[in-house]
Formats: sequence, C-alpha cells, structure tokens
Amino acid sequence: MKIHEKYIKRCIDLAKNGLGTTYPNPLVGSVIVFENKIIGEGWHKKSGEPHAEVNAINSVKDKSLLKKATIYVSLEPCSHFGKTPPCCDLIIQHQIPNVVIGTIDPNIKVAGNGIKRLIEAGKNVTIGILEDECHELNKRFFTFHQKKRPYIILKWAESQDGFISPKEKSEQKPVWITNTYSRQLVHKWRSEEQAILVGTQTVVDDNPKLNVRDWTGSHPVRIVIDRNNRISKESYIFDSPVKTIIISNSIFPSIKDNIQFEKIDFEKKVAEQIVRVLYQHEIQSVIIEGGRQTLQTFIDSNFWDEARVFKGNLDLKNGTKAPILNTKNIEKQSIHNDELLIFRNYD
Repeated sequence: MKIHEKYIKRCIDLAKNGLGTTYPNPLVGSVIVFENKIIGEGWHKKSGEPHAEVNAINSVKDKSLLKKATIYVSLEPCSHFGKTPPCCDLIIQHQIPNVVIGTIDPNIKVAGNGIKRLIEAGKNVTIGILEDECHELNKRFFTFHQKKRPYIILKWAESQDGFISPKEKSEQKPVWITNTYSRQLVHKWRSEEQAILVGTQTVVDDNPKLNVRDWTGSHPVRIVIDRNNRISKESYIFDSPVKTIIISNSIFPSIKDNIQFEKIDFEKKVAEQIVRVLYQHEIQSVIIEGGRQTLQTFIDSNFWDEARVFKGNLDLKNGTKAPILNTKNIEKQSIHNDELLIFRNYD
C-alpha cells in the first residue's frame, strides 16, 4: 500500500466512528504525520462540535512539529463559517506545509474553495487519494448534495417461499420472519440513518415503534405515509418527542410539537414528491421499512440506492408477496440461520 493511501485509509476508519451522529455534516477523519509517524488524529463526532482537523491538531502534544508535518483528511477541509470556523484557516494558522485530501467536498459552500485557499497560502496539496473509498464513506452526504435527495435504503424480510407477511394475523404486532441477530442488526442500521419511513398499512397492522431499542444510538426521524389519516393517534409513532413527519393528502394542526404534516398529491408521482419533502427537511438518508406497496413504489420509480433483504428460515405458504427487484448487483451474507442479500442500484 502506498504511503498516502495508508494514512487516508486511517482517516476513513476514524471517520466511521461518527456514523449516525454527524448529520447534517459529513463523516470526516484526519491524521497528522511527522517522519512517517502519526502524531495526531481525530474525527468529527457531532454537528456543532469541532471538525476532524481541529481534533487532530488539538491531539498533537508538540505543536512545533506541525510546521514540518503532513495533515491527511478524508474530505476537503471546509472554507466557510458555519457552527465552527473554517478548518483550512486553522491549517494555515499552524503552518502545516503538506495537505493530503481524499476527495473534494460536494457542498456548494466548499466545493474546491478550501483547496483553493490552501494552495493560495502556499501549501503542498494532494487530492484524490482513495477517492472512491472516501466517496463511499460519505455516500449519504454526496447523494444529498449532488442528487438533491436523501440516500435511500430499502429493507424487508421475506420467508423462504417469498412472502413478507402472512395472510392473516391474530394480533396487532409484527410476525417475525428473521432471528434475533438480524433484528438487532436492523436496529443498528436505524441508528446510522437519519430517518425511517413506513406506510399506513405497516402502522395499522404492526403498530411499530420505529426506534432504536435493541442498539445504542439516536432514534431516527419517523416518516409515515398516511394518505387518508387512518392511523390511530394512540399508535406508538405518536408516543415520544422524536420528530415525526406525516405525509398525507391533508394538513392538520399538529397534535404534539414533534409531529408535522406534509401534503402531497397522491394522484401524481408519490415517491418523487416524498423524496422532495425529505430533501426540504434536510434529511440525508432514509431507511424504508414499509410494506410491499410502499417498497414497490420506490423501486418502480427508481428512487433507491440499496436494498437489504433478509431471507428467513421458514415458509409462510401464503400472504403478501415480497417486492420485485430487477438487478443482479447482489452481495450475500449469513446472519446465523438467516441470509442477508444486499442489492445496489447503480443507475
């Protein structure tokens, strides 16, 4: 492995520590190297808190070494004042002569301006190290800024014979198709994404909480499609201060401060309108755990980036058929006695 790649790889590994906690900011890691030795490192932990470069510089015990060091960062240092000062100014202030960057920031507030400022200050700037890996690290952030929509993950579980739910149920709660380990993994995923979306029937049939109770992390924003306002106000989705957006054909006064209604035209392109609503709410990623109709709507409209599909170890014999995906881009994993299929949409 080349030396620059070695240290950018470390930046990426550090940045992953912030997954689920940095929204709306990107995941960023940084290391500072002097004479082939890391003397400082850091990552961005939460919006409003110091950025990766700041944490890396602050971790260096002997600041005099910075004048002879190289700072590595997975994403272009910011050049604007937000909740914190520009990171490129801090690099210039500490007279760090060499800057190695994984990839350019797609945010129009930065988008090459940080690099330009560093070059104008006389720094030796290297760009595009492990660029694909750095892009994958921030696929949510890049999708939001470049495609003007959130990164969309579809998730469902289906039986061996291809059903996502039985024909009849005796209780208003989920029928588990997968094992405990798979269900815990889903809660981990929820903690990593900014929002979770379901349709009306899922709430009516299962009364889900849509939270992170089997993992440590923040609860995602809840998005619920409720065209004709059929969902009971006693449902779990109304039970806590977590931000909840109800997508309906009407707008009603909010029952609680955390509830917001958004109106769309259900006779037109539903998925496209929902995606626009989420973008307006600055939601960078959403995991869709709805029923077949909701999932198929997004599939047919080609508004999806990943599909994570569990195959449980049982047969339901009848019920609601699983959605249909027409793609061969597939990865397979085993979760105890479940199979996890991961599809990617490269269109």
